[in-house]
Amino acid sequence: MLAPWSLPYCFTILLGLLKLCRAQYEQLGYPHGYPQGYPEPEQEQYTAPELPPDTPRIQLRLAGDKRKHNEGRVEVFYDGEWGTVCDDDFSIHSAQVVCRELGYLEAVSWSPSSKYGKGEGRIWFDNVQCTGKEKTLALCMSNGIGVSDCKHTEDVGVVCSDKRIPGFKFINTMANNVESLNIQVEDVRIRAILSSYRKRVPVTEGYVEVKDGGKWKQICDAEWTKHNSRVICGMFGFPGERKYNARVYKMFARRRKPNYWDYSVNCTGNEAHLSSCKLGHAVAAKANSTCGGGTPVVVSCVPGRAFSPTPMTGFRKAFRQEQPLVRLRGGAIIGEGRVEVLKNGEWGTICDDNWSLLSATVVCRELGFGSAKEALSGGRLGQGMGPVHMNEVKCSGFEKSVTECFFNKESLGCSHEEDAAVTCNVPAMGFQERLRLSGGRNPYEGRVEALVERNGSLVWGTVCSDGWGTMEAMVVCRQLGLGFASNAFQETWYWPGEVSADPVVMSGVRCSGTEMSLSHCLHHGAHLTCPKGGGRNAAGVSCSETAPDLVLSPQVVEQTTYMEDRPMFMLQCAYEENCLSTTSSKTPANSYRRLLRFSSQIHNNGQSDFRPKAGRHSWVWHDCHRHYHSMEVFTHYDLLSLNGTKVAEGHKASFCLEDTDCEEGIEKRYECANFGEQGITVGCWDTYRHDIDCQWIDITDIKPGDYIFQVFINPNYEVPESDYSNNLMKCRCRYDGHRIWMYSCHNGGSLSTETEESFPGLLNNQVTHRLQSVSGLFSLRERNPDELLQHPARCHQPPVMLRCTCPDPTELT
Repeated sequence: MLAPWSLPYCFTILLGLLKLCRAQYEQLGYPHGYPQGYPEPEQEQYTAPELPPDTPRIQLRLAGDKRKHNEGRVEVFYDGEWGTVCDDDFSIHSAQVVCRELGYLEAVSWSPSSKYGKGEGRIWFDNVQCTGKEKTLALCMSNGIGVSDCKHTEDVGVVCSDKRIPGFKFINTMANNVESLNIQVEDVRIRAILSSYRKRVPVTEGYVEVKDGGKWKQICDAEWTKHNSRVICGMFGFPGERKYNARVYKMFARRRKPNYWDYSVNCTGNEAHLSSCKLGHAVAAKANSTCGGGTPVVVSCVPGRAFSPTPMTGFRKAFRQEQPLVRLRGGAIIGEGRVEVLKNGEWGTICDDNWSLLSATVVCRELGFGSAKEALSGGRLGQGMGPVHMNEVKCSGFEKSVTECFFNKESLGCSHEEDAAVTCNVPAMGFQERLRLSGGRNPYEGRVEALVERNGSLVWGTVCSDGWGTMEAMVVCRQLGLGFASNAFQETWYWPGEVSADPVVMSGVRCSGTEMSLSHCLHHGAHLTCPKGGGRNAAGVSCSETAPDLVLSPQVVEQTTYMEDRPMFMLQCAYEENCLSTTSSKTPANSYRRLLRFSSQIHNNGQSDFRPKAGRHSWVWHDCHRHYHSMEVFTHYDLLSLNGTKVAEGHKASFCLEDTDCEEGIEKRYECANFGEQGITVGCWDTYRHDIDCQWIDITDIKPGDYIFQVFINPNYEVPESDYSNNLMKCRCRYDGHRIWMYSCHNGGSLSTETEESFPGLLNNQVTHRLQSVSGLFSLRERNPDELLQHPARCHQPPVMLRCTCPDPTELT
């Protein structure tokens, strides 16, 4: 028998063991510390607010031209009629009451003057003044319900937070007209029922369940339609739905007692979220908890090609994919970016006039994602280049492509400041739970730690920093949903992580920068090789929500190109900085060098300023030119033969990164005079004139003929950017020995694949870069081919080249 004094100690030990067990599950990424399939702890029951008897009974919804599901024009249902709210005296406190009444945790902002379009019917509330504590908008001070002198041009709108109130329960205060109300529940999920689907990632098939009043409930399939399934699949990142084996689920429903929700669902099929669907009829549950159809609703969704559990690699090799008509650029995460469309062989953008969640959803589904989470406007994800192909786009929601939607072909005047963008719903792949940042000062930085399987168990460990760079850091930040990389670190002694996670679990990591997960990059697998070891020498990153995007103007290059014969005695400084060809070392001082000169105008079209990686203290002073280099190699200039062989080259250090000029309304921030800060502000450009040193290619030894001229900005990826594909500019070049012509200049990624492939020298150039890249990473002949097949490589190469998947090592020999 235990002594009485030992009981507290036993209790303390048991409590400690309980915490350790819970922590074990939390490490595995399970919500609330419980693994999937285990019952969640009961939450406090949400109770409807008690209202005074004389309070008008109203229902609210968010309507109008929405760009995400949790925003819109505030509409009030009263006395059998929908109406609006006037913006007079409206405040963030009033918006807080509206959002809370709709089940959202809080209000983010509000908008006057019918931002979401003019409503119809009565204006039910005017001069609304709330404290923010009211349980319903009807309890706020106002002129009285239905008393207003406003017009619908003054309709107010709100933006609510994404998060829902825990335990929220929909309470219908209307005796009739329930079918005109929008669905308001705490949460929605697809729960895998069959064992074959429980193991799949992502979950594509199972019961549709809504969380109402803190409890998960099934939906009766009596009035369920394929339009409802389409909306549910879209919410979870899937572009479409398919048929399933109903007999299996009927057998399962007979064995397990369902818990049905009180209502059915009525969607039209083009909604981006269930909250935009209408409530169906109330379900009359029988005594044995069955509904009219007798079974819970099941959906089976079709994942997009990038998320398919069993990718058809054989099919991909055998048949060439068609050129897509739509793409996303400049986004930090998968399924996000500026919308670009292909027309007449040239990529262009869409103007944001009338850009809506409906049109954005068509784009997302076309690209293999689900419905749109948000329709972005105002060049929020960076400005594109080339023409603006479409304006005032209006889609029904069922088009196969946004190019099939109606748009105003006559409307002109849109600039790239109005480029439209989207954020799409993507399937939950669980990638975020496989990676973490440890030891940083904030969640956006730290030592990279990966969760891998070792000897049958999952363990955390570090990533070897050998060869760790910007591309690898980009993948880490994307996988964690933290945006773009701002820095890649090969030492992390200043970020002490978990001591138990010091051992290296990944080495030889090489990424193209486009992968969804670090495990998709080429790496050593189980054969780890890391001379420096982990711990203080492990790889680290810092992430940022925004990034710059440098684009060279091809028109300026084309218009300013000319040839100059310059005496060698005037090129002494350029010779010291290696801006001449190697044969110049044997050239007498009184001889001439023939130079291909041109101007470079480099724009920053991104979302943040372009700053050199090196701090001012480490800039290199060049005494001959009397200036500092903040980046030793800022651009590469190359002249190629038509078969892709380099015949002449030049390079340009960042003599001075500064704002030469800016768009209207933007102030210059960077100036090199007096050892000033260097950089290029968003919306500004830096011009290197044709008449300054090293702004050339030495073509003294070049024979007359046709060539390819190319300029590559930030060639070593030293500074992270949101899009590297447009860092390269190419031109056709003809030299007859006395004159030179530059024509057909264009940026990388601005033309269709067919047009790019018809450009002389491109394919050979791709192969050269591909082989150089891979040979610099691994000796493939020493690798096990089976291991390579398990870890397909994304070939690491300059952005002008097409990204390629190389599952077969023999292709690279």
